[in-house]
Amino acid sequence: MATVTLRQNESQDQLLKRFRKKVAKSGILSTVRRKRWFVSKSELRRIQKKKAIRRIRRRTPREMDTA
Repeated sequence: MATVTLRQNESQDQLLKRFRKKVAKSGILSTVRRKRWFVSKSELRRIQKKKAIRRIRRRTPREMDTA
């Protein structure tokens, strides 16, 4: 769990900003969003395969399409 302590002469806004950065860096929110609903293993594999295909398409140059 992300915790922050109030430093000397630190405003509430600065404290909140540090807390948000810490939460984002730790990946707590992404984990909570991912675990919000149950996803079966087959569905998870399908999603991962779809993401991999999309990632590969982004990385490959478009030279093959112009030939």
